[in-house]
Amino acid sequence: MARTRDQADREALTALWERRWPDTEPVGYELGRDERDTWVRFHSLPESKRYPDDEREYAIVLERHNTVLDELFTGSEVHVMVPRWSDRPSAPRMHWDTRHWRSWLCDEDPEFPYYCHVFVERRPWRRGSLDRLLRRVADDREGGVIIAGAGLRRLYHPYDGGADVYLTTAEERDRLKERHFGWLSVHPSGW
Repeated sequence: MARTRDQADREALTALWERRWPDTEPVGYELGRDERDTWVRFHSLPESKRYPDDEREYAIVLERHNTVLDELFTGSEVHVMVPRWSDRPSAPRMHWDTRHWRSWLCDEDPEFPYYCHVFVERRPWRRGSLDRLLRRVADDREGGVIIAGAGLRRLYHPYDGGADVYLTTAEERDRLKERHFGWLSVHPSGW
């Protein structure tokens, strides 16, 4: 039986992911930080406040996310990766234009197995185009999201409270840190 274009696209994305991010599942919190000299964390609100309380604070959160995303991806396409967890090996239905990419068993407990299913959408990057998703992340209603360049060299993992950014070199990371120094954690490890 011939492979469909969708199968070929998923296989190519899987091969690229495994080459760029070996031994790592495509879920934001699985990426690791300490061993990577290309990682930086930005907080999404002043004074490292975790959750926005009003529209003014949501505007700050979205401005910070979109500013860094613009610097990383303007003029290119991105993969938007959104995980879902379930107690079934088959992927659940999604309510927006994404396609199922891959699934795996997270816990082999025979009484309570659970699976991770990652959905992906490839789209041109446009400022503000992911604001709805970023608001859900800010409210801790989405987790593990990754926004990646087409070559998977740069990754952006928004979380409730900020974003972890993985760049191509330590020099690129340092330039980004300098531009957004006021958004960095004051914790010595950068957390």
